[in-house]
Amino acid sequence: MRSASAELPTAAGALPAAVPVTRPWVLPAGAAVASALVFALVSHHLIDDTYITLSYAKNLAFHAHWGLIEQGTANTATSPLNVLALGAVTFVVRDAVLAAGVVFVVAQVLLVLGLRRLGERTGLPAAFAPLTFALLLVNPLLLSSIGLEVALGATGVVWALVYAGERHAGRLGVVIGLLALVRIDLLLIAAVLFAARRGFWAGIWRTAFSALAVMLPWFGFSWLVLGSAVPDTLVIKISQQSWGPFSFTNGPLLYWRNFPTAAALSFLPLLLAAAAGVVWVVQYRRGSETARRLTPFAALAVAGALHYVAYSRLGVPPYHWYYAPSIIGATVFLAAGASAVPERVRRGAWTAGAAVVAASVAVYAVPGLPRQFAPITSNHASTTEYREIGQELAAIAHGRKVETAGEVGALAYACDCELVDEFSDRGAVDPAITETKRRSGDIGRALLEANFHNFDHSVAPISPDLVLATTRRAPPPAALASWRIDSPWMGSQNLYLVPAHAAGS
Repeated sequence: MRSASAELPTAAGALPAAVPVTRPWVLPAGAAVASALVFALVSHHLIDDTYITLSYAKNLAFHAHWGLIEQGTANTATSPLNVLALGAVTFVVRDAVLAAGVVFVVAQVLLVLGLRRLGERTGLPAAFAPLTFALLLVNPLLLSSIGLEVALGATGVVWALVYAGERHAGRLGVVIGLLALVRIDLLLIAAVLFAARRGFWAGIWRTAFSALAVMLPWFGFSWLVLGSAVPDTLVIKISQQSWGPFSFTNGPLLYWRNFPTAAALSFLPLLLAAAAGVVWVVQYRRGSETARRLTPFAALAVAGALHYVAYSRLGVPPYHWYYAPSIIGATVFLAAGASAVPERVRRGAWTAGAAVVAASVAVYAVPGLPRQFAPITSNHASTTEYREIGQELAAIAHGRKVETAGEVGALAYACDCELVDEFSDRGAVDPAITETKRRSGDIGRALLEANFHNFDHSVAPISPDLVLATTRRAPPPAALASWRIDSPWMGSQNLYLVPAHAAGS
């Protein structure tokens, strides 16, 4: 039996035949080394939301407890699978940040293996996989999201594309189930890839039942034990709505205003993919064999675009990692297209891709290494500042409950104390549920009612003993402690701690 790559056309304008892999270990080994090096650099500035996940993982590994803080159960971990993976590795290595590095490297190796398999199946040159991998690895926005579920999501999406193309119905279902546990919204991406494959009805039930077998145990446990099948972050983020005039829809403009070069490189794939998509549609309608074979990659780009539209309709704030699925889909599509064009054009396209990689590396390195902040961040202080403050806060609080000033991840990770906000206090989530129901239509309200059927609405928010707050002026006389914090997003501020009864003074 001939291989898939041997059956591909080699006529002018067709996809170039894939180059046989003589040393299959070189690519994954290189990806592992590159990913480990990148994580060693970014571990100094993991964003605050990453530390929310790491706090969950640490509590799971050390206390068999599901919550941001040890003192209370919560369901604000957006990615159950990421927490479970990080918790398992943390249990072994005893350090959640190191565990994040291990999970990231493993996910990246699986990603590049999936890309290589895609390239071989569609007859793309061997350079497709390392080029795509490099573009994703150094994209400033994706670099700024390491430790979150972005890497797992990218890997899952690529392998869904692999199994959809290879018509492995059961394996596709398993990957779709895992994607649902990575982030529930990735089911939209999976649905598009599933619908776009050839022979829609072939293996549909095997795929569906495999997916349900993977995802239902966790969602059932979460619904019964944690009070909601879908993490509470869904309603928390929707209730936050926009940041002033900036919502998810026009959020890239906000990041371009604050981080112009990093944002331009991050969102460039979306603009280029839109233009390339028009070319692909024209060529496909003309019967181009190359365009036809690029259909799975085009479907991935369309899925990313639909994800962007869906988040725009939800009206959530423009958290930068929310754009990752769209950027990943656009990047893979562009790299495939650049690898499929005739050789005289391909070399120029590859050179342009290499230039983007070099520019992204330069943008990251220009401030000096190690960096204090991620290339794109909306945090109010650096990770180092928050972790140092958290250690001091533990000594000052002496077991008292502390209300946060809006960011809780790194403080909770370092403090191991009872920090109170929507992400750690289950009682504080109820107003967000009520507000989201009020803004939803009949179907939305029914879904929310079902999701929160077992939620205990009688739990009152925790009353803090101490309150953290920020000011650009001098801290008030009642402050028990204060710290100078700084970030490229918010500038310089004073973070201070006061007794709860003096917080309004």
